[in-house]
Amino acid sequence: MLDASTQAQLQAYFERISQPIALVASLDDRPASAEMRELLTEIAALAPAKISARFDGQDARRPSFQITRAGADMGVRFAAIPMGHEFTSLVLALLWAGGHPPKVEADVIAQIQALEGDFVFETYMSLTCHNCPEVVQALNLMAVLNPRIRHVAIDGGLFQNEIDERQIMGVPAVFLNGQPFAQGRMELPEILAKIDTGAAARDAAKLSTKAPFDVLVVGAGPAGAAAAIYAARKGIRTGIVAERFGGQTLDTLGIENFISVPETEGPKFAAALEAHVRVYDVDIMANQKVDQLVPAAQPGGYATVKLGNGAELKSRTVIVATGARWRNVNVPGEQEYKTKGVAYCPHCDGPLFKGKRVAVIGGGNSGVEAAIDLAGVVAHVTLVEFADQLKADAVLVNKLKSLPNVEIHTNAQTTEITGDGHKVNGLKYKDRVSGEEHTVALEGVFVQIGLVPNSEFLKGTLELSKFGEIVVDAKCHTSVPGVYGAGDVTTVPYKQIIIATGEGAKAALSAFDHLIRTPAPQA
Repeated sequence: MLDASTQAQLQAYFERISQPIALVASLDDRPASAEMRELLTEIAALAPAKISARFDGQDARRPSFQITRAGADMGVRFAAIPMGHEFTSLVLALLWAGGHPPKVEADVIAQIQALEGDFVFETYMSLTCHNCPEVVQALNLMAVLNPRIRHVAIDGGLFQNEIDERQIMGVPAVFLNGQPFAQGRMELPEILAKIDTGAAARDAAKLSTKAPFDVLVVGAGPAGAAAAIYAARKGIRTGIVAERFGGQTLDTLGIENFISVPETEGPKFAAALEAHVRVYDVDIMANQKVDQLVPAAQPGGYATVKLGNGAELKSRTVIVATGARWRNVNVPGEQEYKTKGVAYCPHCDGPLFKGKRVAVIGGGNSGVEAAIDLAGVVAHVTLVEFADQLKADAVLVNKLKSLPNVEIHTNAQTTEITGDGHKVNGLKYKDRVSGEEHTVALEGVFVQIGLVPNSEFLKGTLELSKFGEIVVDAKCHTSVPGVYGAGDVTTVPYKQIIIATGEGAKAALSAFDHLIRTPAPQA
């Protein structure tokens, strides 16, 4: 299953294993079990002195395999053939189980090891989901570090019966001790915060002791990362605070228009952003929600950024680069059936609707691309567009119209997403010309109608446009001196990664100009 190049790479990685590990498979007579046996046999053959493979496992979920240290009972398991996006998860689990240290801060490792209680995590994922690996890898690491934590990553396509029984309509879906725990992309600190109830207070106390910054960047997408790098290169005290590093790029599958990078994937791009920021002396405060910005009381004074955990950070200048998020269609049923048939990422959740009927709301590039992608997986796609014509590029529209299992409705206003109380069973729309109401029977709805800026915490503080964007001038100045805006959260047109990075750099240069022209506050 592994080509020569992959085998050579794995052999080099396996040199880092310091403690022998065992792969223990539980198989049945399905073809997937034969594939799993082949994969594990090939892996073990690459480092026979360090990795052994057995096929006498007794786990009830088959096919599956456990990764454990020889002679131990480590709680890392894959009920999947972890190729595609999950291949990295497999390699990391092998290395960690074999004693190779993870790239995680020492205090986070200590926090995991100190967790008390028994935790059994189950993560339902898709091999085509680019949001799933982060969750799988975080929980695998926890299971490696703490013997009271167990985790199994389950391929929903391989265990469709469990998907149906638990009514899972979106991945990643995590269960803890048999109960729903989380849905969607999560980073390790977010998971720890949910199970370690004292973590938020400890974190707030630590953050509040930080000395004031010269530049504090709020948001860690392309604009925020660029701003932090440009500020740090000036030799001034720079911090960056955000809920997650990478922003919207984490939810973007393919990136093919960032100049000098012909093709990459969103999560890889986000990882590269973070790695670049870490080259410089930037205080990174991730997994932190910003609740309020309080401008300086006097010119040249310190602005205050208040966090959701109660911490307060102070800075001479602030760059707001909080980006945007998927726009909701805001009709009855959308919130009720989120993750129960209502989805926003066709790449992640599309495979869960194999052979079923779905709708896509939105006729722009993202909507048409989603419909084209889904048409290759599902039984039928209904595209619903409010305007009188599709707004996507002509080449995409022509491709969509050539597909036999796609139906297009323009001048169609979505009025309701219906369900049976557990999951989606239909969509209602009104013909805007005739006024006639229509109902489409289906199992899934993908919303693809654009973005909304993450600026709610700024209402009453900065001037915002009627769309909620921060009003900025050509130098990224906002209506408040010493506060700057950059990227998709601002009024700058054309929401593109490359534009956001340029705006982040510009905002940092403007902030530095402000600092050198404004006397520093007196201690």
